[in-house]
Amino acid sequence: MADDSRTSDVGDRYARALFDLANETGTIRAVAGDVAALRRMRADSADLRTLLASPAFTSTDKVNALGALAAKAKFSETTRKFLGLLAANGRAAALPDVITAFEALDAAARGAVSAVVTTAAPMSAAQSKAVAEALRTALGKAPEIETRVDPALLGGIRVRVGSKLFDASLRSKLDSLKFALKRA
Repeated sequence: MADDSRTSDVGDRYARALFDLANETGTIRAVAGDVAALRRMRADSADLRTLLASPAFTSTDKVNALGALAAKAKFSETTRKFLGLLAANGRAAALPDVITAFEALDAAARGAVSAVVTTAAPMSAAQSKAVAEALRTALGKAPEIETRVDPALLGGIRVRVGSKLFDASLRSKLDSLKFALKRA
């Protein structure tokens, strides 16, 4: 658990540095677009996830790979240099935390709030709209929703906004019932 918080702290520090630099250079929208693209690339590519996490690849390998990825994706110069620095410093594994923290900083600067909505099966457009409206009402701000599918939930919904988690999944309810039965 200490490793998770250390990685998160590293991610937060690097995200803050990237956000401040992008803000100072007037490239915040371009960098935010690059960060969103990085999130999608990481989600879609098992090879990229392996490259970032594996100690089998050297920092030089990671600098070269991330540089090639950034060039092919036509990322802004700020993002390209940042990715090179992150990899050169041996922090490529923290990229998922950097992405999450950067998106939270960007959303806060725009007055929006990020929410991660996880369901057991993909939501329909009507369900997504209803969840967005419920969050808008509850939070008093327009939510930026990232949806995820986790079949292990079995049913229901799990919503994370910042450090708060609302868990109305069937898995959670079954776990609570199991715990209650063990205590009885």
